Amino acid sequence: MAKNTTTHLLIPGETSWEIWTKTADGAVQHSSHPVEKPSEIDKFPSGDLIFFFPVRSFTALPLRVNTGDESLFSDLAATHAERVGLRPDPFAGQLTDNFPIFINSEASSFLSVVLRNPGSGDLPQKSPKAFDISPRSFSATGNHLTLWRELGYWVFAIHQEGKLLYCQATNSASESPDSGLIREIRIAFAQLSMQGIEVSTERATVWSSSAEIQTTSVSESLSLPVEVAPCPAPVLPESASKLLPADVRAARHAAQKRQNMMLGVAAIGILYLGTIAYLGFQLWQTKNVTDKLNARITAIAPEGEAYALHRAKWDELAYAIDMNYNTVDILNRVARSIPPNSGLRLRTADVSPTEVRVIGEAPQPQAVNQFSLNLSKNNDLLDFDWQTPEPKQSNRGWEFVFTGATQQAF
Repeated sequence: MAKNTTTHLLIPGETSWEIWTKTADGAVQHSSHPVEKPSEIDKFPSGDLIFFFPVRSFTALPLRVNTGDESLFSDLAATHAERVGLRPDPFAGQLTDNFPIFINSEASSFLSVVLRNPGSGDLPQKSPKAFDISPRSFSATGNHLTLWRELGYWVFAIHQEGKLLYCQATNSASESPDSGLIREIRIAFAQLSMQGIEVSTERATVWSSSAEIQTTSVSESLSLPVEVAPCPAPVLPESASKLLPADVRAARHAAQKRQNMMLGVAAIGILYLGTIAYLGFQLWQTKNVTDKLNARITAIAPEGEAYALHRAKWDELAYAIDMNYNTVDILNRVARSIPPNSGLRLRTADVSPTEVRVIGEAPQPQAVNQFSLNLSKNNDLLDFDWQTPEPKQSNRGWEFVFTGATQQAF
């Protein structure tokens, strides 16, 4: 009879790392370790270990695509990640994974996860059998927003029909949810909406062990019923994750060992076969490798042409999918340049991805001049060249017409 192996889950808790033991009825907490990094945990119980990365260690990229072919999800996710500046190290193991949410033949949505290359101390001393992300260890139902503290900082997750749609770590470390956390949640919902992913969140749950936690700001700001409950016991996700980071240090040691063995074999070969035989062998080996590489280049040439065509089509869609060209976001950046409490307001705004024209008025010319200065200094509007002529006085105050255009507009 095969021996049953105990499975343990290493999870980032509210203020410490926690080890949970999987049982037939769920999971029970084995131990808690108040350390900063999992590598500082000295002892682990015997059995298999599954390591759950904290939310801070990866980036969640929800996507909506016009296809139901799951074989294309990885390529679409990789292209999108590259466009937003995320390029996983190809020599650091499997740092990406995709989790489907809704799939049909015409449109699908899924969550792509890009793991940051684990640094020194980010992995436990005991080699895990599998890896996953911490939000997938907590089950949720319906369209649900969950908030909890992870290693001292607030994180949140958005579920659609019980499936993880998005999650994010924040810099908020207060005892109760604060305005910074709520602002990040609102931005997340806005970004999902701009991507065409509509979520009708029905309720929110705050997981906390504190009896004095305040959730009034969450319910009032997000207009959601809020429930406070202890953080549930973790569960194993229904589908296993493909995340598998490489142990860089062990890989280097193994490479060094192989190199030393090759040097030893080469020295013995030189000693017995002589310099001429050794150089002849190297020449044959090089020619063999070259022939294989040439054959491989010939075989994959059509794939390279198809990829170049694919990239060209994606570049044509830049105005539709790149947030830098989103007209609503550009208008928001312009609005943030309005001096506070100045009475300045915009009457008309014509916005395209490459041109902006705003007409407005203010009670005093100083407010118009400050608005002009703010536009030129706004780091989010550096691509625009602004034309800000002097305002004209009218019976309603001081009127102005400002225009801005990027180099692509010329």
